Amino acid sequence: AALRPTVMGAAPRIFEKAHARVEGMVAEQGLLTKKMFDWAIRVGSSVSEARQAGRRPSLASSLAYKVADRLVLKTIRQRFGGRLRFFVSAAAALDRDVARWFDAVGIVVLEGYGLTETAAASFINRPDAYRFGTVGWPFPATEVRIADDGEILLRGPGLMTAYHDLPDATAEALDADGWFHTGDVGEIDTDGFLRITDRKKDMFKTSQGKYVAPSAIDAKFKGMCPYVSELLVYGEGKPYCVALVSLDGEAIADWAAKNNMADKPFPEIARDERTRELIAGYIDALNLELNRWEQIKKFAIADRELSVESGDLTPSLKLRRKAVIEKYADRLSALYEQ
Repeated sequence: AALRPTVMGAAPRIFEKAHARVEGMVAEQGLLTKKMFDWAIRVGSSVSEARQAGRRPSLASSLAYKVADRLVLKTIRQRFGGRLRFFVSAAAALDRDVARWFDAVGIVVLEGYGLTETAAASFINRPDAYRFGTVGWPFPATEVRIADDGEILLRGPGLMTAYHDLPDATAEALDADGWFHTGDVGEIDTDGFLRITDRKKDMFKTSQGKYVAPSAIDAKFKGMCPYVSELLVYGEGKPYCVALVSLDGEAIADWAAKNNMADKPFPEIARDERTRELIAGYIDALNLELNRWEQIKKFAIADRELSVESGDLTPSLKLRRKAVIEKYADRLSALYEQ
């Protein structure tokens, strides 16, 4: 690595891509290397779990970890400069399996949470107290309350006083008691860690009356499938969920080159039946981990990668659901007509 940071922050997509890149490179080096790598990750995970539980690893685990670290884990850390104390992830949900993988390697990813209205960060996991799938504990002097509908409410000195020249918007966001309505839905566990479910406006109800949190499904899928950059789950008022898949341009190009499609442009790769079969396998694996009403029954593959430049993503790489749904309305509707 040209840079050797000690602390680094990024959006979840950066960590997902790094995880997928390392896993892909290992897979190309043969079965023996893959088996050794997987063993090292399992050993690292075992030590990570013991550390989080506040207990010392067994003698056997400690010895195995020394070997795994020397042969595999240290090499991965070196790819990130070799000096990292921890990563910080924010702006969207990070798949907890990706977070576990990094922790097994020896680099903890600390998820945090905040908004512009709260002077950026309001919650953060600590290096000595973190829990995967949560955004940690509140900052000092930050109060938190969960409303009856699950919305996260915040109060404290870090809050804005108002939106400039927008009294109606201010009244909607800040109630009479000084609580800021974040627009996010979440829950606090027994140890005080906050878990974000989704944006309140992004959650939807199927025609069966079941609520679906699309961002959580998207994060889980991107942690499983290295060839996808976004998964837009759709199903408001519908009998089942469908999805629009955005392929990761770099990853799918590498895969295509190994499958006799190196000369094909992106749209043709996206339409190729082999690509569809590839993604379908990952969708099937995803569905095994979802509730029945959350499962993706049908999907379409976008003929271009969703991007910031096209207005599909925010600068912090969050999916603009409404904009993308409008652009692909015909293709999404067609999935219910097939």
